[in-house]
Amino acid sequence: MKVALVHDYLREYGGAERVLEAFHQLWPRAPIYTAFKVNHSSAGKAFADARVIESWLAPLLKFKNLYSPLRFLIPLIWQSFDLKAYDLVIASSSWYITRGFKTGPQTKVVCYCHTPPRYLYGYQTSVEWQRYLPVKIYGRLISHFLRLYDFKTAQKVDQFIVNSENVAQRVKKFYRRSSTVVYPPVEVSKIIQATKSLRPQDYYLLVSRVVGAKGIKLAVRAAQKAGVRLKIIGEQAGLSWFNKDIKDLAIKGKRVEFLGRVSDQQLWQYYGQCRAFLALAKDEDFGITPVEAMAAGRPVIAFKGGGYLESVKEGKTGLFIDKLTVAGLAKVLKQFKAEKFTSQDCRLQAEKFSKQKFKKKIRNLIKPV
Repeated sequence: MKVALVHDYLREYGGAERVLEAFHQLWPRAPIYTAFKVNHSSAGKAFADARVIESWLAPLLKFKNLYSPLRFLIPLIWQSFDLKAYDLVIASSSWYITRGFKTGPQTKVVCYCHTPPRYLYGYQTSVEWQRYLPVKIYGRLISHFLRLYDFKTAQKVDQFIVNSENVAQRVKKFYRRSSTVVYPPVEVSKIIQATKSLRPQDYYLLVSRVVGAKGIKLAVRAAQKAGVRLKIIGEQAGLSWFNKDIKDLAIKGKRVEFLGRVSDQQLWQYYGQCRAFLALAKDEDFGITPVEAMAAGRPVIAFKGGGYLESVKEGKTGLFIDKLTVAGLAKVLKQFKAEKFTSQDCRLQAEKFSKQKFKKKIRNLIKPV
């Protein structure tokens, strides 16, 4: 069976790229078709051993990060790929749509949908592109045509797999398609092994790309108000003004530390030693990082919404916050009692989302025509 993988683009290494990595491990000989690849980026390095085929527009998309403002080229990007020779095409699809490529009559198309593009359907996005009026007008204009393309190409998918019940509802609502939930792969066994002897220290942890919609500013302000320590791990991926804003906030308080991107082994150590993990995005698609924190035996303080409702067990592996305000979060950080939660309960919950279970479910679901 000839298999091809398709992915938005290879730049930052996040949850979607971890899913792609698992697909690549299941089908190591399958080429990866993508809009573009930045070789020296975190994602580029992660797939250095893979056969990656970029679109003909890759040089333009990579130039000064034009891939976002040039999103109106998305249909041209995917239509340029001729995948008729493949028996099975697995598309890892998120905000760059990643569908619409040419396929043969016998080609089976499976779409692992991380979410229908948030910017097309009114959800808060990580890069606040509507900050400026001209960009807002431009964005709304092209979004109309991209929504049509998004819906049309969704009807050509043979099988939808989604990363959460939350996203399954979106796929049903916006594409009118049913889907099967397979939670994203988490290196639960490796994290447990690396953290089982660690003891918590007196700091909270937040792991995220440094972008909007992840609750980073809120966490920084709340930590300063509560007088607690906060460590933030993640690479910069947002607009320069946002990065400067939160770093200026952190400098003023001196209790917040930005660690940038770290290796997985270092990340697991920070997970295992934190007092609790913060998951503050609104309506998160799923959210791998809270599961990683639980695998390290640590509880989670999460916004009550989105995919967090599927991973965190209230009162058992963490607690939920109904409203995201600086005062409310600061109060929680001051009063949080980590000793109420056991490492055993946290790790047991994390086991439900292991990489081994992901691969087993994918093997059972994805079969040739």
